Amino acid sequence: MNSQNLASIHQLVDSAPNSPYPFSLKGYTKIRDSKGNSGVKPPFGLLTAIDLNKGDFTWQKVFGRHDQTTREVGTENMGGPVVTASGLLFIGATRDEMFRAYDAATGAVLFEAKLPAGGYATPATYMVNGKQYVVIACGGGGRMTTKSGDAYVAFALP
Repeated sequence: MNSQNLASIHQLVDSAPNSPYPFSLKGYTKIRDSKGNSGVKPPFGLLTAIDLNKGDFTWQKVFGRHDQTTREVGTENMGGPVVTASGLLFIGATRDEMFRAYDAATGAVLFEAKLPAGGYATPATYMVNGKQYVVIACGGGGRMTTKSGDAYVAFALP
């Protein structure tokens, strides 16, 4: 699973008179430093494999590359992974607009490709005539404040 270490401020306010809920959320303010980074110390993004039988981490990697530093600090991320029966984990999600394939057992990066915009969606995998593909929506923009896009990118597995 992917995760991020971010600090933000959320405010609960009284809901409108006809609302079925007593409170509603006002604002979503991220706490950032002068360079636009999360207001907490890195890593900002992580990718973690969890053994659900034991509750232990199998492996954990810093997730995503940050343009402003050469250190591995990760990035904010939005969107989940998909894992194939053969043990490949595919995920976009990061602000660096990369699409990656990992070995689900070890966390080794097997493939990286730059997307036309952020892939802030969970990829899908499908078969056509016995060949497997993985596809991701590249919409970017929004809360991640990266460029917007309108593409679907599909990759064929060897």
